[in-house]
Amino acid sequence: MSIDNVISTAVASAVKALYGLDVDPATIVPQATRKEFEGNLTIMVFPWVKAARKAPEAVGAEIGQWLVDNEPAVAAFNTVKGFLNIVITPTYWNSVLRSIEETEGYGTVAPAADSPLVMVEYSSPNTNKPLHLGHLRNILLGSSLSNILAACGNRVVKTNIVNDRGIHICKSMLAWKKYFDGATPESTGKKGDHLVGDCYVAFDQHFKAEVKELMAKGMTEDEAKAASPLMAEAREMLRLWEEGDSEVRALWEKMNQWVYDGFDVSYRRMGVGFDKIYYESKTYLDGKAKVLEGLEKGLLYKKEDGSVWADLTAEGLDHKLLLRSDGTSVYMTQDIGTAKQRFDDYAIDRMIYVVGNEQNYHFQVLSILLDRLGFKWGKDLVHFSYGMVELPEGKMKSREGTVVDADDLMADMVATAKEVADQAGKLDGLSDEEKAEIAEIVGLGALKYFLLKVDPRKNMTFNPRESIDFNGNTGPFIQYTYARIRSVLRRAAAEGLDKGDYSAVEPNEKEITLIQRLSDFPSLVAEAGRSCSPALIANYVYDLVKEYNQFYHDCSILREEDAAVRSLRLALSDAVAKTIRTGMGLLGIRVPERM
Repeated sequence: MSIDNVISTAVASAVKALYGLDVDPATIVPQATRKEFEGNLTIMVFPWVKAARKAPEAVGAEIGQWLVDNEPAVAAFNTVKGFLNIVITPTYWNSVLRSIEETEGYGTVAPAADSPLVMVEYSSPNTNKPLHLGHLRNILLGSSLSNILAACGNRVVKTNIVNDRGIHICKSMLAWKKYFDGATPESTGKKGDHLVGDCYVAFDQHFKAEVKELMAKGMTEDEAKAASPLMAEAREMLRLWEEGDSEVRALWEKMNQWVYDGFDVSYRRMGVGFDKIYYESKTYLDGKAKVLEGLEKGLLYKKEDGSVWADLTAEGLDHKLLLRSDGTSVYMTQDIGTAKQRFDDYAIDRMIYVVGNEQNYHFQVLSILLDRLGFKWGKDLVHFSYGMVELPEGKMKSREGTVVDADDLMADMVATAKEVADQAGKLDGLSDEEKAEIAEIVGLGALKYFLLKVDPRKNMTFNPRESIDFNGNTGPFIQYTYARIRSVLRRAAAEGLDKGDYSAVEPNEKEITLIQRLSDFPSLVAEAGRSCSPALIANYVYDLVKEYNQFYHDCSILREEDAAVRSLRLALSDAVAKTIRTGMGLLGIRVPERM
């Protein structure tokens, strides 16, 4: 039992004994005592003042004295108004540390067969371009959130919806036919997603040139775009695709496979994956069917041009298009079909969509429509809405080819990590193979940590050079501390310095602070799951590392002559290292054993 639970249970017993009140210990939440006051944990006594018919200070004093008399973990107390500050018996912290050491998978809860099933959707790429920096934040948030939810005892299904149909796909296909002379990933030496992305950019360049030429002949910009022969060809290709034209479908399958192969390489390097992948081309028809069913039931309406709409004015919104006049579907239709397929495939208790905040309206509408169309889980879907990520120089645009490619960024981060680590002497004495492995771990760790440490709901600016710093709130700073601890533990083992009995040692203030911070980890993981915030994990690990480095600076470990004290410090170092590894693992970040 954690120290928080020990105190919560003891306070509940005190309140029952003193005032006859039955209080659920889960409602009593100890907080770390503020540094200006003596104590380790603080409890608010205001909820019991009325029943006690005494001033808050008197209630705090009575509960505090009961704890001193009846709970071995409590050594002393003091009250400040309605706050009871509790001093934990110094040697009791040793049993807390021992419990942390002995708990397999400390901080996490293994899912059971009947645990809630949570599906998390993330990535959701289009097959007309490679993954970019914006995708990276989405993918890393979704993957990390999945890890955290699993660590909270949920069964988790990681899923991806690939947007593999539509006019944007046809633009890339048409450009390949017209301008790329049969180029393939093999003939060009390019990853398939990059080659298709080049086609998408080429279409936009030729389209703009065409519009410019038409405007020079007297058309307005809107008229020129509407009259563009190139765009007309793309629309015709989409029509042929919808009709199942064999030639168009064959080209579509070939180019999409190039993209999927490229995506797989990127996903593997990121260290992420999926349990189930859905494709828009296979879900949109289900969506159309549900929309038409809703139309028949009078839940939706049709305009004179044949388009189908939802009237959402009763919910304070507007009217939403679901099927165009030519019968083709929109993203909302596809999402309805995908949701149906997912709930047909899995008995989902909770559905979480990891999608940027520019889609807040979309998911508000989706929830309403799913509920209206008879899906009982519609109103309970969760949109994990996150902020946009930009570079210091501003926003990115896919069609103009100004995005930061995910593959290029990962390669640059690894190269920069090697350069910075070499300059700092972190790789001295290592083989070339070891240097390359550590550069991969540190470079990708820096990228992931920088994107995950920020509150996901906030917009952020990614600065590659800043993220790779070995000081401050960065992935490399945490990774280096972990490697330092592992080095200390290896040296201790080599010198035969085992972790012996330290139960009688009275920990000093810095040791107690570290143990208390370690004891917070399980509740922190649980809160990160409840609030869908990997940033809580990231910043907890950073704070833990800062505390450890201060302890490491002030307290001798291997040179400590008192064997029991040395054992305590080795056990504490080992527990910190394991917690760092677990915490960073929840973020999808590896930690190096040497550095």
